[in-house]
Amino acid sequence: MMLRFQLGDLARPEIRRLLEEHLADMHATSPPESIHALDLEELRDPAVAFWSAWEGPELRGCGALKDLGDGDVELKSMRTARTARGLGIGSAILRHLLTVAAERGHRRVLLETGSQEFFAPARRLYERHGFSLCEPFADYVHDPNSVFMELRLDGEPAPR
Repeated sequence: MMLRFQLGDLARPEIRRLLEEHLADMHATSPPESIHALDLEELRDPAVAFWSAWEGPELRGCGALKDLGDGDVELKSMRTARTARGLGIGSAILRHLLTVAAERGHRRVLLETGSQEFFAPARRLYERHGFSLCEPFADYVHDPNSVFMELRLDGEPAPR
């Protein structure tokens, strides 16, 4: 599998469809107050860098990094196209985003994902790549529908 990562280009119809699918799944699996996925307009925020992952002409997935300041970045909009699941696309996108975060000098990558069974594959993916549980960050609060995770890029141990 050879993926090509493209920064930006949120106007492409394939990307819009993938993001609509992502938001539809979030609304089908989480209560409204626990949905933290970014919509198309929020992904255009200057603090957000969005990448799409392509294999030839096919969109395979996407992911974004939101700069939180103070060396922290939040992983957002991780999504693998339904037709590409189980092929290692999610791992490839995550590796790409972690490489970019490190190259940009970020010290921590943070994320929020769901606690429901639907999100178990995502939580396992993040754990395989070194993420561990953490407290809510930024504007998040404790929520039984959310799991918060972090990965230290600066070599410092995560606080216990």
